[in-house]
Amino acid sequence: MTTAFAAGGDHRSLPVPDGLDGMRLDQAVARLFGLSRTAAAALVDAGDALVDGTVRANSHKVRAGSWLEVTLPAPAAAPTVVPQAVPGLRVVYADDDIVVVDKPVGVAAHPSPGWRGPTVIGGLAAIGHTIATSGAAERQGVVHRLDVGTTGVMVVAKSEQAYSFLKRAFKYREVEKRYHAVVQGHLDPLRGTVDAPIDRHPHHDYRWAVVSDGKPSITHYDTLEAFPSASLLDVRLETGRTHQIRVHFSTLRHPCVGDLTYGADPTLAARLRLDRQWLHARELSFQHPRTGDEVRFVSDYPDDLGRALDILRD
Repeated sequence: MTTAFAAGGDHRSLPVPDGLDGMRLDQAVARLFGLSRTAAAALVDAGDALVDGTVRANSHKVRAGSWLEVTLPAPAAAPTVVPQAVPGLRVVYADDDIVVVDKPVGVAAHPSPGWRGPTVIGGLAAIGHTIATSGAAERQGVVHRLDVGTTGVMVVAKSEQAYSFLKRAFKYREVEKRYHAVVQGHLDPLRGTVDAPIDRHPHHDYRWAVVSDGKPSITHYDTLEAFPSASLLDVRLETGRTHQIRVHFSTLRHPCVGDLTYGADPTLAARLRLDRQWLHARELSFQHPRTGDEVRFVSDYPDDLGRALDILRD
């Protein structure tokens, strides 16, 4: 069966790369065009992905060299930044170039489709901080992000010079990012490095996984304190992939305590009264974009993480 594409879509035509040979059609479309698995499957179901001119099922295994024709949906309108007071959002430092915040739990870095909660960018706008206009409209000034459920220190660019400088610094790994994490069990060895590529999970939207053809991802860790059922780690990120710490330690079978998305024990989470992962952006250091001086910012544990540590120590 063949079909014609509807007018008005973003039409792409290309051969299937060798690296996707034998992959399901929906998974191949997701990989090639950066879509979620659900969005790719819907696109295939709608007849908007042809293999050698023919509509195929999501389960169809593509072959290298086959001709793939896809009509991508029109992009959704970018979420707008709405000034909104964010309880618990604390400004650690601010000048004309940067603003450093201590982000509370339940706050996203910037607006995104499907997120209706508070954001760092909206909170800064509400208290009068003007952010750099570089970057996508909904994430202007954002040079790195923390998960909604991760607390701690984060920098946002206010000037265009700072945005360019910091984006480059993060890209070339010139920023030191240290996290503290409580993971289940005890790491062996107690100090080490996890070097495992990460990309979208092949079967679950909104999750990430270690996959052979993922992006290089490197995590260094050192055990600070051990408890009968868990360990407190100092973690230094060499790269900054989405959910990197959570994915790497889950893959080692030592998920962050409370991180039910990545396999944590719900019984232990309940005992520690945690409803999110025990993960905190503890320290951030980098060259100031204007002065060139080394600056360093540290964030204390929020109440829920501190309470969980006290329970572990009792």
